[in-house]
Amino acid sequence: MRTVTALLITAGVLAACTGTPAPGQTSERAVDRLRVEVLEVLRHDPEAFTQGLELHGDTLFEGTGLVGESSVRAGPLGAAPPVRVDLPPPLFGEGITVVGSRLWQLTWKGEVAVERDRDTLAELRRVEYSGEGWGLCHQPERGRLVMSDGSAELTFRDPRTFAETGSVRVAAGGQPVTELNELECVGDTVYANVWRSDRILRIDPGSGEVTAEIDASGLLDPAERAEADVLNGIAAVAGTDQLLLTGKLWPKMFRVRLVASG
Repeated sequence: MRTVTALLITAGVLAACTGTPAPGQTSERAVDRLRVEVLEVLRHDPEAFTQGLELHGDTLFEGTGLVGESSVRAGPLGAAPPVRVDLPPPLFGEGITVVGSRLWQLTWKGEVAVERDRDTLAELRRVEYSGEGWGLCHQPERGRLVMSDGSAELTFRDPRTFAETGSVRVAAGGQPVTELNELECVGDTVYANVWRSDRILRIDPGSGEVTAEIDASGLLDPAERAEADVLNGIAAVAGTDQLLLTGKLWPKMFRVRLVASG
C-alpha cells in the first residue's frame, strides 16, 4: 500500500465517555481527542515502505510493500533485522500479524494471504481472498483476525483458515470512516492508521464505533518529512500503555504513549 509509519502508541490510556441521549435517540459515545507523547526515538530503515508492524515478545516484525521491494523482516527492536524474506513480484506486500507459531501477510491487489513460519519467515501456503488487503491484526481472546481493505469496513477472519467470519462498518458520529489502513489489535480495541493522514483511530470492533481520534503529527522534522511517505505502522508494547509508531520510508520509529489533547 501507499503509506509508511511505525510508531509506538499507548493502548487504552483513557476511558471513553458516554453522552446522554436526547429523547427518542440512541446513546452515542463521545470521541476522545488524544495526541502522542514521544518517549523514545528508535532507528528505522528509511528504505522500508512500511505496511505492517508488530512487536511479539522481543522481536519486531515488519512487512513492507512496493512491487519488487516487498518483504517481511524480523529482529530485535531498534536493531537491523537479521531475518528477511522477500515477496516475489508481482505481489505487493501489505499488513502482517503473528498467530502463534505462524505469521500472516496480506497482499494489496494480489488477493492472496501468505502464511509463514514465524521464526524463519518461510512461506508455508497461500490462501485466496476477494478484494484488496491493507491492514491485519489478531485478537486471540476473540479467536479472530481483523482485516482492513481501504474502505470503512473491517472484516473478521478465522486465524487458521483465513475464512471470512463477519464484518463491521466503522463510523464516527454516525458517518463512515474510510481509508482504514494498518491495524493493531490491543485487547478488545483496534487501532487504525487513516491513510494519507497523521490520524490514528481507536475503534470498538464490536460496534464499529470510533472511540478516540489520535493526533500523531509532528513526529518527523520538515526535512525528514520531505523525504518520507505517510504514517503507517502501529505496534503495541505488551504489558505497557505504549505503542511503537513509524511510517513508509521513515528514518525513525517512535515509542509513544497517548495523552489527552490540549
